[in-house]
Amino acid sequence: MKRLISISAVVLLVMVLAACASGPKFTDVSPEMIARNPDMGRIFFYRPSFLGAAIYPDVMLNGERVGEAKAQGFFFVDRPAGEYVAVTSTEVERKVSFTLDKGQTRFIRFKISMGFFAGHVYGEIVDEAEAKGEIVDCKYTGNQ
Repeated sequence: MKRLISISAVVLLVMVLAACASGPKFTDVSPEMIARNPDMGRIFFYRPSFLGAAIYPDVMLNGERVGEAKAQGFFFVDRPAGEYVAVTSTEVERKVSFTLDKGQTRFIRFKISMGFFAGHVYGEIVDEAEAKGEIVDCKYTGNQ
């Protein structure tokens, strides 16, 4: 019985670690240095917390899948100016709406709250100064 508990604990730990983002850190990728079209805006999506690592819903931007909200991960997309809705869903669908201007950079932070069966991952708009302090240890999960 003790051996079964130990094996179960190891399997659970491996599953949780596999659910976390893997890839280069934000400071290694330096996305600000990647050239972008001046007519486009850039949207960063990031989830700095390890909490609920096994839950990583798809991130939909105006109905298009753009990535996953992985624990301790980030990615970004360039889009034309306009109105946007970012959606994640587990038991329930969570939305955050915002306007993106030409040349603007937006940061959407994902957090997790408790749900009945699974956690709810929801986005919130964060100002650039706060986001840059939180995103530095996140790992790049783009190009999925």
